[in-house]
Amino acid sequence: MRIVLLGCAGAGKTTLAKRLAAETGAPLICLDAIWPGGLAPSDVPAFRILMTELHAGEAWISDGNFAAATFDIRLPRADLIVWLEPPRLLCALRATRRVSRPGEAHKLAKLPDALRFIWGFERKNRPLIEAGRLKHGPDVPLVRLRTGREIEAFVRESATRTSPD
Repeated sequence: MRIVLLGCAGAGKTTLAKRLAAETGAPLICLDAIWPGGLAPSDVPAFRILMTELHAGEAWISDGNFAAATFDIRLPRADLIVWLEPPRLLCALRATRRVSRPGEAHKLAKLPDALRFIWGFERKNRPLIEAGRLKHGPDVPLVRLRTGREIEAFVRESATRTSPD
């Protein structure tokens, strides 16, 4: 199974990706870990080569949006796209909590930027991501998950679907 997880910052993409990877045994590809903030546009070609290599396998869980740089690579190979759609306030709360965790790559100094991103996501970023999804993966099945209950059911179903009989 090849799954692409999309959603706003703080939506729970990485948390769900880790769970799915553990349940299914599929390799986890966390784009935020590969593309830390501060990389230059000149780094994009090498990033795209790495994305092509990492997404060449028969199973993976790919966590992150990166629509302009990766959708043409990831979506045509995906079996499923999962949009995480929790409320904005929950995303903001998670982003705020995240910066206080030891060893976290997301830093307190960047929190105001993250909160602005979250607050404007539906208006600015989601339409661009959705346009990219429709361009590069129009026939890939799409699941929208809004609540914890929906996420739990999806994880259970994914584990069952990939378990050997």
